[in-house]
Amino acid sequence: MTPTPTITTLDAEQQRIAGTALQGTVVDLIDLSLIAKQAHWNVIGPHFLGVHPALDELATVARKFTDEAAERATAIGVSPDGRAATVAEDAGTTGFAEGWTSDGEVVETIAANLAAVIARLRASIESTEKADPVTQDLL
Repeated sequence: MTPTPTITTLDAEQQRIAGTALQGTVVDLIDLSLIAKQAHWNVIGPHFLGVHPALDELATVARKFTDEAAERATAIGVSPDGRAATVAEDAGTTGFAEGWTSDGEVVETIAANLAAVIARLRASIESTEKADPVTQDLL
């Protein structure tokens, strides 16, 4: 058995459900922050000045909540995995095109990625309702 840094009051099934929800959130938010930065660096067009700083803010907020989800996973005895290979394989985001991208296309692509992350979060909120209300509240 792998040692855990914490003792949890959750039973094994509750821990599995909450851990799965938190891990999905971690990889989705890491990828969302990377997508936001990629868009931030490559956005072009007449609405650049409005879109550019919003993308930076999205990346910052996504990173903050990534940390909260990962720390909650640790608190319930689940090791969060934010490695690049794990994010690439498991994230539920829709991605971002390579190269310069028009501001309108950036907004559409970011909205699609946000919708994908939100959909998975809603499913996680539902699945953690009975298993771990604290995790549900965080999500």
